[in-house]
Amino acid sequence: MKKQTLIIFCLMFLSPRLVADEEQSVRPNIVNDMQGVEVLQDSAVAALLKASIYGKTELIEIDGYRVQVYSSNQQRTAKSEALDLESTLQDKVSVSTYVLYMPPFWKVRLGDFRTYEEAKEYKKKFVQLFPERMGDTYIVRDKIQVLP
Repeated sequence: MKKQTLIIFCLMFLSPRLVADEEQSVRPNIVNDMQGVEVLQDSAVAALLKASIYGKTELIEIDGYRVQVYSSNQQRTAKSEALDLESTLQDKVSVSTYVLYMPPFWKVRLGDFRTYEEAKEYKKKFVQLFPERMGDTYIVRDKIQVLP
């Protein structure tokens, strides 16, 4: 009777543990399954992460590139169109959005790219997301904000 009780006890408490160990060893490796995943984040997030790591929070301006997606000199509508486009894009793009007034033009520019190639890659992705803006999208030289 004691042997039967001991065997039942062992089966009840050790069997679930063995099954759980077996399931863990069979479970696929999540990291290997994530091939092709692209993480998109605002360049300001990357700058803040660097600042928190290195303890620097001051941004400097250097020569770089941005992607211009809007430019207009229509006195009555340009400002509101630029601001509307900015608010629309802020939730849909992964880079900083800038609205500029360079008399007589209102402009919307995206990103802080150090190289022309980075800006070109982003422009390509942007045009894929917003094909209707293709005719208004250009890479322009600009002062960009980066960590020192």
